[in-house]
Amino acid sequence: MPTMTRYRRRWAALAVLLTAEAMNLLDATIVQVAGPAIHADLPGPAADVPWFSAAYTLPFAAFLITGGRLGDVFGRARVFKLGVAGFVLASLVCAAADDSGLLIGARAVQGAAAALIIPQTIGLIRALFDGAELAKALGTIGPVMGLSAVTGPLLGGLLTQAVSWRAVFLVNVPLGLAVLLAARLLREDRAATRPRLDVVGTLLVAAGAGVFVYPLIDPAGTNWGLLAAGAAVLAVFGFHQRRTAAPLVEPSLFAHRGFPAALAGSLLFFAVMTGLMQVVPMQLQLGLGVDVRTAGLTLLPLSAGLAVSSYFAGARLVPKFGPRVMFAGLALLTAGLVAALTLGAGAYAWALALCGLGMGTFTVPFFAAALDRVRPHETGSAAGLLNAVQQLGGTLGVALLGGLYLGTGTAAVALGLGAALAVAAAIAVVPLSRESGRLSSRRGR
Repeated sequence: MPTMTRYRRRWAALAVLLTAEAMNLLDATIVQVAGPAIHADLPGPAADVPWFSAAYTLPFAAFLITGGRLGDVFGRARVFKLGVAGFVLASLVCAAADDSGLLIGARAVQGAAAALIIPQTIGLIRALFDGAELAKALGTIGPVMGLSAVTGPLLGGLLTQAVSWRAVFLVNVPLGLAVLLAARLLREDRAATRPRLDVVGTLLVAAGAGVFVYPLIDPAGTNWGLLAAGAAVLAVFGFHQRRTAAPLVEPSLFAHRGFPAALAGSLLFFAVMTGLMQVVPMQLQLGLGVDVRTAGLTLLPLSAGLAVSSYFAGARLVPKFGPRVMFAGLALLTAGLVAALTLGAGAYAWALALCGLGMGTFTVPFFAAALDRVRPHETGSAAGLLNAVQQLGGTLGVALLGGLYLGTGTAAVALGLGAALAVAAAIAVVPLSRESGRLSSRRGR
């Protein structure tokens, strides 16, 4: 009975972490549908509409690495709860806003709070589980990601139409309060040796990521000067990390080829995943003239495929075949993209189901392999960096695939680029698969 109690406690704690993940993903997508209604109700120029979403994305991307390191320093459960509390309060301000400027500012606070929450989840999951159970636990992230990403636009439209756009933000309040009440189930976890916080590095990476991401989501168009400036600041950040005694990003993470390969694979994979979920609704609404609810429902096969394959990969495939499962996932994703490219909109349901199966089959072994060599004192840094690169990949995917669609008026070019990026991701994760496979073989002996 005590063993069963501990078992149930671990999985209940996982449910707390997944609810927080879902809350973040919902908030990142739910406003996309509600934006025009918000603009109609609040004073402000039409140019504010994209910033209802972008104001969340920028600080989220900019502070992810710092959020991961704060968990190392002060404890992951403590920082997680602080982030959830800040997220709930900012959601209340968003719901009560009577001005576009106030709403955009509160959205920025939401994004910064999410940057405290998300990097802690992987570290806290690793503190709860190990071995085969860890793969199963990580396998639950995929269904939550897929369901939240698809539910967000649908829920945003339904709540805005049935109640008010303010309900889009108020939905976070009961979710956040439930997470805070159940957070006592989490086991506190931090780096064994408490590292110092790199203030200069924090400022550099926040400024560099912010300046780099801003022109990618700026509705006025890509500003290549800002992109170059952001890249330059990030290069200075990299130089600073090599010289400082207390780096924000642990240099030991790059001692083996596996982790840099994981970063490259994550960038490319999430560019495809996020860009695809942007291009398909655009093609359906702008190209074929379907309504927003129908466009959202079209993504359900992708979500269902992602949910099923994530569970099956974590429970069966990864324990049996190890990191090689990643390549099967990328092959399925590429096949789905090629089907959508060659068969057209009539085959979107089947093509998106294939894409979803590929996404779920890839993500479970990918995150397990990416964290295989990560030691306890590196966990916060690794999780923050992986999440930051994931966010950057998603932004690049929206900018590249969405921009190509808008520029050409056809989804074919964008889907073709998506297939190319999926192949590139497969090549990028080869070193990660080899390193993880060798490590697993040594453990087996």
